[in-house]
Amino acid sequence: MKKGIAVLGSTGSIGVNTLNVLSGLGNDFKVVALSADSNIKSLSEEARRFSPEIIAVGDGILTKRISSIIPGRTAVTSGPAGLKEIVSRGDVDIVVFAISGTACIPPLIEAIKRRKRIALANKEALVSAGEIIMALARKLGVNIIPIDSEHSAIFQCIEGRRDQLKRIYLTGSGGPLLSVPKKEFDRLPIEAVLRHPKWKMGKKISVDSATMMNKGLEIMEARWLFNMDESSIEVLIHPEAVIHSMVELVDGTVLAQLAVPDMRIPIQYAITYPKRSGIRPMRLDFKSIDKLSFMRPDMDRFPCLGLAREAARRGGSYPAALVAADEEAVKFYLGGRIKFLQIAKVIEKVLGRHKSRMSPSLSDIFDAEKWAREEAGRLCSQF
Repeated sequence: MKKGIAVLGSTGSIGVNTLNVLSGLGNDFKVVALSADSNIKSLSEEARRFSPEIIAVGDGILTKRISSIIPGRTAVTSGPAGLKEIVSRGDVDIVVFAISGTACIPPLIEAIKRRKRIALANKEALVSAGEIIMALARKLGVNIIPIDSEHSAIFQCIEGRRDQLKRIYLTGSGGPLLSVPKKEFDRLPIEAVLRHPKWKMGKKISVDSATMMNKGLEIMEARWLFNMDESSIEVLIHPEAVIHSMVELVDGTVLAQLAVPDMRIPIQYAITYPKRSGIRPMRLDFKSIDKLSFMRPDMDRFPCLGLAREAARRGGSYPAALVAADEEAVKFYLGGRIKFLQIAKVIEKVLGRHKSRMSPSLSDIFDAEKWAREEAGRLCSQF
């Protein structure tokens, strides 16, 4: 029996790789639904290629535009209601969440309520609303399988050993600025900041990698995914990007997951779990690996990592404010309106002015994000 797949955010990097994986998995899976915000050119090409039952776009205007260029049998919907419609379908078994930002939260919660298997590539949902999301998933017995290479590595290492987990080591390549003096950061062209040494990613996450905010978000994501205290999650710089993360068990044993840096591996595992597919295996060539090195991150060079840890320790609505402030500051940076080092300064000021709500509801979280985004935008405009 084929399993129905919905890929939300199908035109982004993760979505494109997901469809690439599904093309190689044969007849076990069927693409039932696709979604994109505004890239209707790519979405229409995907619709012609996979013939989904339904696609969703960002708004009603785009609905009219794309309806004329896709196969007639494919239905078109739009907006948040369209995503809810997709994840509620009876022929959807697995939902791949490749949507960036907290727009992912409402359809993610709906998918959990419908007891779908979740393949999660989105960081911000668990950072902002992890307590609410994971409590609901546990209550309903829903599997949330991470697609991030680091969290997939942890997930694989602790399978069957969750009660023995003592410490998590999140690894990261160090990004494009690892060997660049801090005094040069503001002089680099945006293209250099976006040029990641190991991964091909979207612009926003590439900037987060350069500031190391991505590792801070991953700390908070891991906290909720694996029910760990922030203080038990360490970050290690691992330039070779061969070990994707490690776990320490209660007896001192350390387990690591190694693979080539290719997002198709964790995507494929999330889709086929608990089985593994041998289709197009991507093997490590150990003869080509000269060394495996590790170092602790320099918090002075990368203050965003410290800001994320502080938000995690404070809890409440601080993580939501952090996510929104980072999104807005990065948007201003990519638009050439602030300098690279000003990203962290904006986030720090926003967190310093935020009045947190403890044990926030979803409404509180969205309010905190709205305020933080507006405050960050105001601060960015002052530079």
